[in-house]
Amino acid sequence: MPVTATLCYGTHPSQVIHVRQPDTDADAPFPVAVLLHGGWWRDRYDARLMEPLAADLAEAGWLVWNIEYRRTGDDGGGWPRTLDDVRTALDLLKVRLADGAEPGDPSRVVAFGHSAGGHLSLMAALGSPLTIVVGLAPVTDLRTSLHAGLGEGAVSAFLGPDPADELVEDSSPLRRIPIGTVQLIVHGKRDDRVPVEQSRAYVKAARAAGDRVDYIELLDADHFDVIDPAHESWETVQEHLGDL
Repeated sequence: MPVTATLCYGTHPSQVIHVRQPDTDADAPFPVAVLLHGGWWRDRYDARLMEPLAADLAEAGWLVWNIEYRRTGDDGGGWPRTLDDVRTALDLLKVRLADGAEPGDPSRVVAFGHSAGGHLSLMAALGSPLTIVVGLAPVTDLRTSLHAGLGEGAVSAFLGPDPADELVEDSSPLRRIPIGTVQLIVHGKRDDRVPVEQSRAYVKAARAAGDRVDYIELLDADHFDVIDPAHESWETVQEHLGDL
């Protein structure tokens, strides 16, 4: 099912949301899927990364919001602008659900954030309309990511060169828990982009802080398998999500 609408939540060309109406004869309200793509916050990657999942979710009866945001590079993104964009888009969703402009169910608003999009989903959850966050190989610890040079120095590009320790901590989901939102964290053991150890450490800390966090570690999945609707991992995610 193609994109049925494009909404703007700001004046910048990247401040847009690609909306897919659910492909179903069922009556509204529909569960809402908020998609946030990865790519280490860089402008060479965009919301098209999540289009296969968007199509699959719409076919399954979800109202889908695939959010684009300003990214690093020539797009004007970086900290905190990129996160501000996501929060602004979520605020718009909250308003549109409340006034009936979107046929979505405000009691079932699920974020699917991949990699850096997982980071943004977790960081933006507090105070948002999200009821569940699904982190798909999420970046949760910017300190270890910075020191390891992950994403070809992506953290320095996102936070600025030689970021202060306090900024690195404040911008890490690992240091912002609890978020008070139900979470499902999914990570492939063969991930060579975002180490699975990040999710293991995050889940342990979030549970200790009082958050409800379910964890699925996929033995035979890499960084991109978790956003491939044809991969068995996606079926696993959908089945588990039905229990949340």
